[in-house]
Amino acid sequence: MDINGKLVLVTGGASGLGAACVEHFLDAGANVAVLDMNAQGSHDHKAQTVGAKIAYFDVDVTSAAAVSEAISAASELGEIRVCINCAGIAPAGKTVGRDGALDLDKFRQVIDVNLIGTFNVLRLAAEKMVELSPVDDDGLRGVIINTASVAAYEGQVGQAAYAASKGAVAAMTLPIARDLGPRGIRVNTIAPGVFGTPMLEGLNEEFKKPLEQAVQFPKRLGRPAEFAKLAAQIVDNDYLNGEVIRLDGGIRMGPR
Repeated sequence: MDINGKLVLVTGGASGLGAACVEHFLDAGANVAVLDMNAQGSHDHKAQTVGAKIAYFDVDVTSAAAVSEAISAASELGEIRVCINCAGIAPAGKTVGRDGALDLDKFRQVIDVNLIGTFNVLRLAAEKMVELSPVDDDGLRGVIINTASVAAYEGQVGQAAYAASKGAVAAMTLPIARDLGPRGIRVNTIAPGVFGTPMLEGLNEEFKKPLEQAVQFPKRLGRPAEFAKLAAQIVDNDYLNGEVIRLDGGIRMGPR
């Protein structure tokens, strides 16, 4: 798909993997709508430099009304052809810890943001996409990219909620691709390993070094720009559909 002049919707676009996607697609000439609880104008200069348009929406991705309103407003920037879901949280907590059983509300919050929020945004974005005219002879109308994690497969100690949420995102990829395929929408998921997002970069070397050493090659944290590059490749390759793609340098996480 030629993304130039089209609208890309990015949740969690204010930082980390989402911010890298915003920058990448602006560079490619796309207009971008950023949905984030802490939406900021940090990409304004980039948009002005490349002649693209950008809009920011302070949105809780779990809110059907707020997301619907934001998507409708974002449509003024162009046709929504790509939706990239990067919004997520990763609090740790053992099933039974020093203070007893894991607080059920904490578990529920992770599921709400990472799973329900992802589905909420993609369903509403897809609703807009199916109304659009196809961009090619195959009938392609749009592309949805979700974010899982290697924790979906190798969740560590204290990651029951996070692993469950990301495992579900991975598991729903194929069913949603089957749902939306007849409507001309492709659906794929990226499962990143350990990336140099603000959350991990804030760790001291004592904790960060073992993570880097667990990567097969190259022995470093992933770069957010590499995640964005894969997202762009998914958009570009029209035969890629229903896949969960690990982007992790070959890491296989241990229990701790």
